[in-house]
This record gives sequence, C-alpha cells and structure tokens, in this order.
Amino acid sequence: MTLLPTSAGTGTPAAFSPLVLIVDDNETNRKLARDVLRAAGLRTIETASGRETLALAAERRPDVILLDLRLPDLDGVEVARRLQGEADTASIPVVALSALRGADEGASLRTAGFAGYLEKPIDVGRFPAQVRSYCRRDTA
Repeated sequence: MTLLPTSAGTGTPAAFSPLVLIVDDNETNRKLARDVLRAAGLRTIETASGRETLALAAERRPDVILLDLRLPDLDGVEVARRLQGEADTASIPVVALSALRGADEGASLRTAGFAGYLEKPIDVGRFPAQVRSYCRRDTA
C-alpha cells in the first residue's frame, strides 16, 4: 500500500488538492495566505521573487498563482506576461493579490492577462473559496 502525503491538518491526500503558488515579498502576507489555504486543504508553495516565480511555475505547474504586483526584482505585470508567453505556464491562472481599490484597476489587470485579482488584506473566511474559484483543475 502506498501512502500519499497529506495536506496540512486535513488528512486529505495532497495529490488531490489544488497547488497554489503564493508570491509576495512580505513574509507576513505569505504566511497568512499559506496558513489559511493549508487549513482549507490546499497545498502551497511560496516565493518572494519574480524570477523564482517563473522557475517554480515551470517546475511545479501549480493550479493557480497568487501574485503580488510589487516585487523586489520584477514587476508583477511583467512576471504575468512572461508566464503567459511560455508554453509550460501559459495555461496557469495568475491572480493579482494586491491592495488595489476599485474596479478600474481590476479591469486593467485582466487586460494585462491576469485571471482576476483579490484585494489585500484578505478576508480569511472567504479566501480559500476565492482561490479555489480560479484553480484550473480543482478537485475539491
């Protein structure tokens, strides 16, 4: 019998949970998003770098990428553009995770290739469902 790794705190096989790549240069924001998503049974990987995002996305092929717009090495819009330009990552939904306010900013992000955006600070009660709604192959 083969045992699959489980998602933190759920007992659910990790192989059947969506994988979320969290990209934010603020460690507190990354930790909060990670903890909330893992408690809801999603798997997570994290980075604070745009360049590392490109590598992780190609290597791990997450179901969704939550991408901060302000990163120390590359602008989030540039990261999203590069992801969409590569065959291995073009189908991965990229969601801006930002402190933006207003529909105009969200519309411009969608025009730039983002699947959508979620505002910071996150609503911990709604966040897992919001993230799942963007997953390309959610099994939950």
